[in-house]
Amino acid sequence: MLHTIINKNAYQDSVNLMLLTNHVSALEGVYQASIMMGTPANKDIMRNSGLYTEELAQAGANDMCIVIDAEGDDKLDQILAAVDEFLSDQSVSTSQSSTTSVRSWERAIKESPNANLAMISVPGQYAAAEAEKALDYGLHAFIFSDNMPLEEELKLKQKAHEKGLLVMGPDCGTGILSGVPLAFANRVKAGKIGVVGASGTGIQEVTTLIDRMGGGISHAIGTGGRDLSEGVGAITMMDGIRGLANNSQTEVIVVISKPPAREVRDKVMLELHGLSKPVVALFLGEKPACHEGHVYQAYTLEETARIAIDLGKGVPVQAAYNVPIEAPSVELKPEQVSIQGLYAGGTLAAEAAMLIADALQLQDGLIHESGYVLRSNGHSIVDLGDDMYTQGKPHPMIDPATRIQHIENAAADPSTAVILFDVVLGYGGHDDMASVLAPAIGKAAAKAKEEGRNLYFVAALCGTHQDPQSYTEQKRKFEEVGVIVKESNSQAVRTVLAMMKLDMEDTPKHHRPAEAAASTKPASEAIEALLSSKPTVINVGLSKFTASITESGAAVVQYDWRPVAGGNAKMQHILHQLNQYRFEE
Repeated sequence: MLHTIINKNAYQDSVNLMLLTNHVSALEGVYQASIMMGTPANKDIMRNSGLYTEELAQAGANDMCIVIDAEGDDKLDQILAAVDEFLSDQSVSTSQSSTTSVRSWERAIKESPNANLAMISVPGQYAAAEAEKALDYGLHAFIFSDNMPLEEELKLKQKAHEKGLLVMGPDCGTGILSGVPLAFANRVKAGKIGVVGASGTGIQEVTTLIDRMGGGISHAIGTGGRDLSEGVGAITMMDGIRGLANNSQTEVIVVISKPPAREVRDKVMLELHGLSKPVVALFLGEKPACHEGHVYQAYTLEETARIAIDLGKGVPVQAAYNVPIEAPSVELKPEQVSIQGLYAGGTLAAEAAMLIADALQLQDGLIHESGYVLRSNGHSIVDLGDDMYTQGKPHPMIDPATRIQHIENAAADPSTAVILFDVVLGYGGHDDMASVLAPAIGKAAAKAKEEGRNLYFVAALCGTHQDPQSYTEQKRKFEEVGVIVKESNSQAVRTVLAMMKLDMEDTPKHHRPAEAAASTKPASEAIEALLSSKPTVINVGLSKFTASITESGAAVVQYDWRPVAGGNAKMQHILHQLNQYRFEE
């Protein structure tokens, strides 16, 4: 039976509501639950999930909509009490925070007149307008929000470039500026390696490996995954490269990208050849056979980190960097032939798919549909952070429920030999992922054993020993239930391939001189200023992102954003135009 409760003017951010939905869904007697703000997009999600009711038609964007499919009316009071308790705990946590909280841009600027960075994590349909306001106030923009139309991204980045500002994103999951972690980021040691990446977990993997190898990071600038597309043209990537090239803290530059548009990739490479600093470049999917001049091309994220470490030490770059793999012997049934990859990180999933496709010499394995990155010959790699899995649900780095369900399904398949997965530590993620995932893994392995099958689990653990979660403890908890834990995604995949008696060739690289290139252009004064000291931040949206900023000694003001004009799109457009007119005047 469906029950609907609408709490008027009770705005909560999306992460709180997703976690509350999971909390309520786990209560006895609840079949299904959905708790969202009453935006048109959220109403569509409820309609598609079979939880839409007539009462929702009257809800506005600032109204909290609770729809519950439960056994009967007698459970409703208990469920509502659980909702109130959860929200009360959130309210107490917020009231105890020392971060200044405001309700408007004007007040945020007044409280923090020296602010130079806006972090934006509002619902996607509102993100472009908020980012444009940030640019109008002279702030760089870090846009965590996703689902922004490409034309709006291009418009924002062109405007930012003209003003000498950076737009990092949209869908920018991570960044580090002068030791300050932004969004889903790790606590890494300070150092002289600077990173620009069109990849969130790719940046996290490389920066954490550099940290654990003894190096350090000056800055890590996320660009958003579409920056190197033909439609955007690497605007942020190019400005980020120039910023690092002119940054005194940075001696080695690392560039990371998911597969880029060919012309855009060549434009970036031309820029890199014009730098005086050594560069490591990874364009995921390319298998380079050589290094050119002082631009060293890598094949994997781990190789990227190792080359950067050697360049930072001033030692010669090696021809190949694959760490020897010691794979355990396995006992499998004849029908157990498949590798199932269940990833939270999109770039890590793409790297795993690339390495497996390479080892199996697959021509048609790599795909980008229905959450799959690879699906061929019984093997599959799933990106559980894909939009199709996160609509109305927390990202798998925050909540393991979706991954646990996939583990159960993969474990029940008689053809599954190995389940491969990643665990990404750091700010923004789950406080103790191993304590939740490990029992589910142990249960799945035990069930397979009862059915006469050995089921193997291999994990890539991404993080540092300074992260809020204990790297050592996370590793121990997984190993206690039999998981083979590796320190890089590449090592994890190669371990799985070795267990399955599949070889991956190591292609040494030679070195050749680079063609002459024009020297790089200088960075803008605003970008140089951003990279010269800790940022001063206005956080627009998810309040949980303030913790890493304050712990790093940087200043932040929390803007408790709400949809203006009650979420009315037409009125919002008019107000936005008036705001633009005011700045132009």
